[in-house]
Amino acid sequence: MARPTTKPEKEPGRLKQMWQVFQMTRRYDSSIVWLLILCLVVPIGAAIVLGVLLGGNVLGLVLYIIAGVLAGVLIGLIVLGRRAEKAAYGQIAGQPGAVGAVLKSGLRRNWTGSEMPVNVSPRTQDAVYRAVGRGGIVLIGEGPKSRTQPMLDKERASVHRILPNVPINFLYVGPDADATALDRVPRALGRFKNVLTKAEVLAVSNRLASLGKNGLPIPKGIDPQRVRAQRPR
Repeated sequence: MARPTTKPEKEPGRLKQMWQVFQMTRRYDSSIVWLLILCLVVPIGAAIVLGVLLGGNVLGLVLYIIAGVLAGVLIGLIVLGRRAEKAAYGQIAGQPGAVGAVLKSGLRRNWTGSEMPVNVSPRTQDAVYRAVGRGGIVLIGEGPKSRTQPMLDKERASVHRILPNVPINFLYVGPDADATALDRVPRALGRFKNVLTKAEVLAVSNRLASLGKNGLPIPKGIDPQRVRAQRPR
């Protein structure tokens, strides 16, 4: 007797996905509701004022209002996306592998990085990650600065031996007061002054592959594909 075939679950529609994102964000950011209302009300209000001052007729006022609504929705989506990203990173901040999740899915153009750390402390799970872009090479320490600094210095020495002319900078992501917040890592990378061309970035990335350190296992706790903590086994 043939077994009944199970239909694959349908992915939620766009509106349902947006609602799920909103619900998740609201749990970690109570101000998102008022921000979204403000994003919608301000453009509509501005459109009404402009329509009254410049439109001169009912049709013109209606068109201005429609434009205000569309602008408000667009601004609201942008704000929701950024707040949702911050909320998602807030859930994994402080966990081993969090920086790897950001490097895999959150980097801006002209920067590349791997979710795999290039150095991990087996005892503390502190890790060092590497990103390459127009700003050179950036080594990112995940954990307290006092523990990751020696690891960063060791990795810089290894990189400097094969790429002595490429600038190497540090970022610290951890509990220290002056550390970079997890959600600000992409922005912090973008602040480094451009010193490499796109072709040089590719050449540097290929050269770094010769170090043979990209096979280190990612610390347990983060699934970079889902950007959330794994369930304990």
